[in-house]
Amino acid sequence: MNAVNATGASDDRDQFLRARLASLLEGVRPWDEQERAHLAEAVEWVAGGAPLHRVRKPDVPPVHLVSYFVVLDEKRGELLLVAHRKAGLWLPSGGHVEPMEDPWDTVVRECREELFIDAVPSMVAGRQPFFLTITQTRGQGRHTDVSLWYVLRADAGSVVIFDEDEFSAIKWLSLSQVLAEPGDTLDPHMHRFTRKLMAAQPG
Repeated sequence: MNAVNATGASDDRDQFLRARLASLLEGVRPWDEQERAHLAEAVEWVAGGAPLHRVRKPDVPPVHLVSYFVVLDEKRGELLLVAHRKAGLWLPSGGHVEPMEDPWDTVVRECREELFIDAVPSMVAGRQPFFLTITQTRGQGRHTDVSLWYVLRADAGSVVIFDEDEFSAIKWLSLSQVLAEPGDTLDPHMHRFTRKLMAAQPG
């Protein structure tokens, strides 16, 4: 394959992924005005042709795509948070979407790498993102994460080990317990996500 064809194939894949991402964003039903604004900003970012994926840690390009996944024990009504060493916050698991990678494939890969379990879609949204946020990170190498939040299901007892290089601890909390946690110890959108999830629960 010559260079022209290789570039063309890469461009085709980029356009396919942008169309895929636009479709995913269209399927997210905004919970509040902040999510509505973030969705509009994300749609414009994708359509504008800016680079989507991180190519060098921690901040190149300064805006890039992330897949979060919140693991939910549906029987107990508890979700899993991890103590992220670099961020110094309790967060959902997740990671940066690699170049030419579908966001769901990121979830599958990161779930195995970080929690050593298979990614099983929840009843809430299946393999589609449930929530969308745009967040500026803290600390050195500050950048902006455009984050698709997925919801997975797993029994609490199935998560017995985790990536200790990235996380210092994990904990399961009921949704009401998450809301009782101080906001400055969590992802800045964690309370909003939790309220949206509570509203989506049957009954």
